[in-house]
Amino acid sequence: MIQSGPAIALEAHGRAIPPSWAIAQRYLIDVMDRAAPAFVERYTRPDGTLIWRDAWPGMDGSDDGYESFVAFPLFYILGGGEHVRRFAQSEWDAVTWQFTRYGQVYREFDAYYDWMHHGESYTYLAYLGMADPERYVDRERAIRFAGMYDGEDPEAPNWDPVHKMIRSPINGSRGPRFVMSAEDWVTHRPVLANYLAPYEDVPGHACSDPLCVLDWTDGEAFAKILSLMNERMVPGDIPLNLNATSLMTQAYLYTAEEKYKQWVLEYLAAWRERAERNGGIVPDNVGPTGQIGERMGGKWWGGYYGWRWPHGAWIILESTLIAGSNALLLTGDPSWLDLHRSQADLLWSLREERDGQTVVPFRYGDTGWFDYRPPQARHYLHLYSLTQDPADRARIEERFPDRGEWYTAPPSFGKAGHFWPERWFGYVFGENPGYPEQAIADTMACMRGRLEQIENDDWAHVDEWDVHHWQNLNPVVPEGLVQMAMGTPAAIYHGGLLQASVRYFDLERRRPGLPEHVAALVERVRPEGIRLTLVNTDALQEHEVVVQGGAFGEHGFVRARGVDREGVSPAEGAGKYLLVRLGPGAQLCADLDMRRFANDPSYALPPWEQLQGGGSEERK
Repeated sequence: MIQSGPAIALEAHGRAIPPSWAIAQRYLIDVMDRAAPAFVERYTRPDGTLIWRDAWPGMDGSDDGYESFVAFPLFYILGGGEHVRRFAQSEWDAVTWQFTRYGQVYREFDAYYDWMHHGESYTYLAYLGMADPERYVDRERAIRFAGMYDGEDPEAPNWDPVHKMIRSPINGSRGPRFVMSAEDWVTHRPVLANYLAPYEDVPGHACSDPLCVLDWTDGEAFAKILSLMNERMVPGDIPLNLNATSLMTQAYLYTAEEKYKQWVLEYLAAWRERAERNGGIVPDNVGPTGQIGERMGGKWWGGYYGWRWPHGAWIILESTLIAGSNALLLTGDPSWLDLHRSQADLLWSLREERDGQTVVPFRYGDTGWFDYRPPQARHYLHLYSLTQDPADRARIEERFPDRGEWYTAPPSFGKAGHFWPERWFGYVFGENPGYPEQAIADTMACMRGRLEQIENDDWAHVDEWDVHHWQNLNPVVPEGLVQMAMGTPAAIYHGGLLQASVRYFDLERRRPGLPEHVAALVERVRPEGIRLTLVNTDALQEHEVVVQGGAFGEHGFVRARGVDREGVSPAEGAGKYLLVRLGPGAQLCADLDMRRFANDPSYALPPWEQLQGGGSEERK
């Protein structure tokens, strides 16, 4: 035990046989390190732009370009090589330039689109901030982009400070869009031809079935749909715009300026007030003067990405969860998640038993609630992971009593390698002991499959309209390893920030990520702390790893105790860092007591010089 300097410090000595998960984790990191440049070389030109079309219409697409490489900075944060960070930065620049040329991006930000797609794009920027917070150009971008939504940028007047609202569902660097054109939707029309109609009363196409489909490729039908959407959906605010709170939170993580925190809290409070005004249900459309249903004939449903169309309840749940998680990070107050909880509880109160299953409504339309399905687990798992509140755990216990199927179902990777959290949850809460091996095997299978697809990819015949091609092939898929090492279900998709139990830094190389040869596994997550195992797979050399409380230093370590190993003495302190020295081939398993959300969050790197001396720092 060491007790001097700005961190709690522990040492572990004695060579041991490394567990199979540790060897496999380091193997996967090594393979992803080598796969990243192969992927870039295969699908990009020397300047980094995607080998693709010379022109791309509509308002869609740039998000898919960014998603194709968003795993690169995330992988670097975990411990990927420096070349991966360089690729992450150069590919951001290349995609931005390419889609600026196409017309979707203006002033380095989407000219106009919705916050489902903005969220997919600018998660990349958040990871770049975690990868290198001292890179001025990324810091400047985050601040400049935030100015497009807080009223400081006159060219992008998206924010209405009087009504505390974003002025249109379609917004961006050119400001709010009040009229959508046929050109905006040109790439989506074939896709939306198979979705339910946005309204049940489209003139000449009225339907009694709320799930009726209306073919967007039919010119006459599409003209009527577009006319109604312009009449009812724009201008005004929608819950999906809550995802913009992540952009403001990024600016705060760089600057610690209070104005960004207050914007997040004021905007979330505005939606909380709207729900209260609407009898507890979040309305999915607010008109330009702040009135619920102002453009919808008084209806609180029918808005863009609302309760009816196109995806229903899960977008409402996701957006309120993203905003609430940002407010929790900024304040340490879990009550900011009450708006999300209230909507999940509302849907649960409407549950029915159908065909032996408990189902809840996913949509609301002119005929009331419809489209009943089993509730989705992932929002509940993210919620409890964030709060560690017994009441949030009780929601999971009640609503998902048969969790065994989570741990035996086939592996599931989503867009851009997104790794579903059910198996991870079962492990850290003591229900799924086989998770480390599952996560390794699933990641290996996904990577292997993508590498084989790349080898057999007949690129010359790929549909030139397929803007998703690359994100489905990127072999850098670190989310399962991030779950294992950082004690997190990973970021909430469509714009959530990566909130985690711990994060790692390499003291010798003074960079983010696990040091070479070091593997990590968060074995338990509890309200009072975590159990962490660190393994030095190098039998010849010592390695030091800095463990930070939380992804942004928001958690503080209080006590560290070795588990089932001699020679590790308990250490106490009050810092956001734990310095661990692992002798050659050594392993450390420790229970880390933590104060959650005890510190102001920041992108800042650790104080390298101070940590070099070891020891304990008093928290202010």
